[in-house]
Amino acid sequence: MAKRIIKKVAVIGSGIMGSGIACHFANIGVEVLLLDIVPRELTDAEKAKGLTLEDKVVRNRLVNDALRASLKSKPSPIYHQKFADRISTGNLEDDITKIKDVDWIIEVVVERLDIKKQVFENLEKHRTPGTLITSNTSGIPIQFMSEGRSEDFQKHFCGTHFFNPPRYLKLFEIIPGPKTDASVLEFLNGYGEQYLGKTSVVAKDTPAFIGNRIGIFSIMSLFHTVKEMELTIEEVDKLTGPVIGRPKSATFRTVDVVGLDTLVHVANGIADNCKNDERLQLFKLPDFINTMVENKWLGSKTGQGFYKKIKDENGKSEILSLDLNTLEYRSAKKAKFDTLELTKPIDKVIDRFKVLVSGKDKAGDFYRKSFAQLFAYVTHRIPEISDELYKIDDAMKAGFGWEHGPFQIWDAIGVEKGLELIKAEGLEAANWVDNMLSSGSTSFYTVQNGATHYYDIPSKTQTKVPGQDAFIILDNIRKSNQVFKNSGVVVEDLGDGILNCEFQSKMNTIGGDVLAGLNKAVDIAEKDFEGLVIGNQGANFSVGANIGMIFMMAVEQEYDELNAAIKYFQDTMMRMRYSAIPTVSAPHGMSLGGACELSMHADKVVAAAETYIGLVEFGVGVIPGGAGSKEMALRASDTFRKGDVELNVLQEYFLTIGMAKVSTSAYEAYDLGILQKGKDIVVVNKDRQIATAKAHARLMADAGYTQPVKRKDVKVLGKQALGMFLVGTDAMEASNYISEHDHKIANKLAYVMAGGDLSEPTLVTEQYLLDLEREAFLSLCTERKTLERIQHMLKTGKPLRN
Repeated sequence: MAKRIIKKVAVIGSGIMGSGIACHFANIGVEVLLLDIVPRELTDAEKAKGLTLEDKVVRNRLVNDALRASLKSKPSPIYHQKFADRISTGNLEDDITKIKDVDWIIEVVVERLDIKKQVFENLEKHRTPGTLITSNTSGIPIQFMSEGRSEDFQKHFCGTHFFNPPRYLKLFEIIPGPKTDASVLEFLNGYGEQYLGKTSVVAKDTPAFIGNRIGIFSIMSLFHTVKEMELTIEEVDKLTGPVIGRPKSATFRTVDVVGLDTLVHVANGIADNCKNDERLQLFKLPDFINTMVENKWLGSKTGQGFYKKIKDENGKSEILSLDLNTLEYRSAKKAKFDTLELTKPIDKVIDRFKVLVSGKDKAGDFYRKSFAQLFAYVTHRIPEISDELYKIDDAMKAGFGWEHGPFQIWDAIGVEKGLELIKAEGLEAANWVDNMLSSGSTSFYTVQNGATHYYDIPSKTQTKVPGQDAFIILDNIRKSNQVFKNSGVVVEDLGDGILNCEFQSKMNTIGGDVLAGLNKAVDIAEKDFEGLVIGNQGANFSVGANIGMIFMMAVEQEYDELNAAIKYFQDTMMRMRYSAIPTVSAPHGMSLGGACELSMHADKVVAAAETYIGLVEFGVGVIPGGAGSKEMALRASDTFRKGDVELNVLQEYFLTIGMAKVSTSAYEAYDLGILQKGKDIVVVNKDRQIATAKAHARLMADAGYTQPVKRKDVKVLGKQALGMFLVGTDAMEASNYISEHDHKIANKLAYVMAGGDLSEPTLVTEQYLLDLEREAFLSLCTERKTLERIQHMLKTGKPLRN
């Protein structure tokens, strides 16, 4: 088979989904042609300008407006606004001939079979044979779409279902048509995972495929349970959110965001086309949903759904909730359950399920009932929607943001216990579950030799989940490859002479135990290994230093201990930089404050594309004190070029800290000077991150890594920089842009980054800057307003401006 390379794609249809898909291809460096229909009439503005329907600007209005709206939307569909230059727009009349030059055509037009067939007929006239052509339908059977098309078209045609928003949701369902060539499916499966950063799942051509079939069942069964158990929507959202590893928006807020009409459309599709589904009754819409649809209470798009935001008489925003009995909005009620209190000390979501299903209150009843329904349902969907159980779990995790799939949750509760719950609910699991137990397999998954295996129903054996060889799954190797462990970290052997240091603290905060673990990891690596990766597979890399510990010491005025703690942090960062082995940091998700400092001191950063990284210490009333302020001064010095206005360069780095800038993707971190071009890299698929980081550590070791020499050549600008900064901060406070305390913090930072009040530009050591930084940090910890900021952050998780 000839090698297939994707250099250019055409996306047909520029709605929310089409524009989102176009942006994600632009994210990964592919050239995109985005086409839509020509408007049939002029707007008033166009008439006023004297334009006609023949003008190009009018003919491309729909596509250009849609793309513009998409690029402005939050969260952004694109990693960096300049990546939008990779997208060119046009219309389906003037520009359709251009599709002859693309490698892949993706149709994302309205969900109507007649329109899709018309579009395909038109596309086939201009498509070059051998070009991939796929539909992003979420409900129309793939087999109907390619009827009447040529042999070549049908061979290269299938469904590729992205989930909205395409940048953030990882599920990529691939649905073969009756004549799709096996090599096309194999290519798309690999491309989705490696290049698009997705979890690729080849699904069967059944209504709603895998993700939506199970996801919509889960929501619909909840709609019925809510009424039956007389729960409020706040209670359900409390029970079905982060406590069970689901998104914060849980159930009802998620429906509001997605749109009730979208949900109803998919549910009706399943009800109409899955007549043999044993739970068909559950897809019939409850009365309250019908009323809401009639009233156009569809969620965020219509301003009200299950929740409604209003302003009270004082202009203060309030979120009201819908009472499902009266269908009237009322003030939100706080939901509280004893069972949930019992899970508070349990950090790992997977360990909570046993506690939840044995709850003695309404929450326990709810979990027993809803898990019983879900477990029974998924057993009957094999082999209807998938032959392999792991694909159902993958689809729910990647498409609906669940931390664990149904079979993983069932394993956590225990297979026998799950069957008990199903029976208690008057339901039955499919026969293959009993067969599994009698064949000697007591769980759906096992880990063997560091790889995940699943129970394969036809062969009745535990079979390795395919495609894992490109990944390192820390959960699978943590116990068998452990080299060191304390309360803050686990250090694992990744093989090939490379170690990994994985944070295990709450929210991966960096406290004394983590710092001790990092130092120990460097010690072990220097003695017996050849490189060190600092990486984990938690929800976030790390939210930074343990500010609770800093707060306690500051309140109790233990300044010597605090000074020692900050110095320990600084020394650990310098240890990362000046060790005898290469160090690679692998940040992802939130990588804030101390976590950002740590990454800036590694030899290399292998960042996940979805990395939100920045020095945010201003928000808690201090400056970066773990070598971050020093590092920004050093990086500014390294970027001074002959003829530069050096003050302007330094000011950029100063503002990155002073405005607590955080990147909204790893690519933006290059602009902030946090990631460095030519040194640090970005990976789109987070699952590959640890393996890629390991490979880079190995590469540096193989290239003959030499321990770096400590820097004594950092150019600081002294009084001239300090004077400029102080004038600037005075003006900012005078104009009420910053508070008096912000002014004080900014001046302390200015002093550090200018290198103090030296009379002329001077070359200094890193240690000189570290001492200035630590002194400034300590003095800020003696300020009442700083302590108020830290306390507020610890209580609310939000910064205080005082």
